[in-house]
Parts: sequence; C-alpha cells; structure tokens
Amino acid sequence: MTRFEIEEKIVAMLKTVFDPEIPVNVYDLGLIYKIDVSDSGEAIIDMTLTAPNCPAADFIMEDIRQKIESIDGVSSAVINLVFEPEWDKDMMSEEAKLELGFL
Repeated sequence: MTRFEIEEKIVAMLKTVFDPEIPVNVYDLGLIYKIDVSDSGEAIIDMTLTAPNCPAADFIMEDIRQKIESIDGVSSAVINLVFEPEWDKDMMSEEAKLELGFL
C-alpha cells in the first residue's frame, strides 16, 4: 500500500472521530493540520482543538490514536496537539459550516 493510500485511509478514519459537544467530525471541523506517514508506517498527525481548554481533548486524541493504529499499513500513530495557527470557523469544510448553521 502506498503512503498516499494510507493517508486516504487515515482521512476516512478521522471522519469517524467527533468532539462530543459538536456534531461534526474532527477532519471537517478543520482540526487536522498535517498528516505524515513515514516509510516505516508511522503516522504523525498535527491537530488542534476548537478551544485550548477543551474538556474532551484527551478523549478525542486517544480515539484518533486508536483508530489510526487500527489501519493496515500504520505501525504507530503520534498525535501532536498544536495551537499555532489558532483554529477558527473559517477552517471548517463547507459541509461542517452548513451543519452548524454558519452558511
């Protein structure tokens, strides 16, 4: 499986992870900043949260790690929580904006 195919599977899996307080997945919310897959199958994901003090942060990050590590071709997952650039609603997909009433 190519790195591109693994990245596509990662994106599909990220679309199954939700912030318990928001009915939109973390990918469409724009919380995923970077996905890298090494030759050895290590997936490194840079992500942020809608708010730095998000009470569900640990739950969301662990959910992502477990789901990514279940993908064929991924040997391990490293989830880096970053706050630069700061998230804002313009980072959401059109579908997410529509779902949350921003359009």
